[in-house]
Amino acid sequence: MRVYISADMEGVTGLVDAEDVQPHGRDYERGRRLMAEDVNAAVRGALAVGAVDITVNDAHGPMRNLLPEAVHPAARLVRGRPKQMGMLEGLVPEHDAMVCVGYHSRAGAPGVLSHSFMGHEIEDMWLDGRPVGEIGLAHATAAAVGVPVVVLTGDDCACAEMAEWDASVRTVAVKYARDRFAAVLRPADEARTAIEEAVAAGLSAPAVPRVPDPGPSTLTVRWQSTSVATTLLGLPGVTSTDSRTVRAEGALPGLYRQFGVWMRVAASLTNQPPYC
Repeated sequence: MRVYISADMEGVTGLVDAEDVQPHGRDYERGRRLMAEDVNAAVRGALAVGAVDITVNDAHGPMRNLLPEAVHPAARLVRGRPKQMGMLEGLVPEHDAMVCVGYHSRAGAPGVLSHSFMGHEIEDMWLDGRPVGEIGLAHATAAAVGVPVVVLTGDDCACAEMAEWDASVRTVAVKYARDRFAAVLRPADEARTAIEEAVAAGLSAPAVPRVPDPGPSTLTVRWQSTSVATTLLGLPGVTSTDSRTVRAEGALPGLYRQFGVWMRVAASLTNQPPYC
């Protein structure tokens, strides 16, 4: 069994603030250790049911959060950037299942550290007219590759967002949002036991067949800055719906990769902190 784990940070056990998840934040070093512990719980769950190939992709921010020596030795770590597929780098059709660890809710939605990819620089996103964030776009892209998402961990709002996309995905709430930077925390040992058990159960359940869909999708993004939207119009296939909103059509996962180019363009034009 081949298992792919995409590991974000905002939805990790115990973390609630930008200082927990940003390099140079006063609690970042502690945060990255807690991230590794959630990831390792997922790895243990996969190993418990016979996984023989486990890939972990560090999918948060600089993508150098997980210390290699802190990750379970049974897993291979994808670390650093740029990555052509960003949060899904290394996901291939040969994977039997995908697990999302430490995910968070989309921009504008309730939830701890809620945002979509770039802090407040991205105000809204839609996939085929449906509001989407990192959870929905990761799920849709994995489905297009032919890999089922079986487990997601994060706060209760992230879990609810995943349930809206696919109610068959097991979710583990490791904290319960009280505001964007506040939560009731589940005891760490209890949360990690729940992660391990959910991954084992999710990988043991009969897989839902995923037939890759080569059909086109439409991705629409509203940016905080008109400069970003205007610059993106220089890319082939990008059109605008208003001064801050652009869209493009294409088949996933190619459209996901194209969105990564949009974010690199946006990063070159802005200097905004991610949580404001």
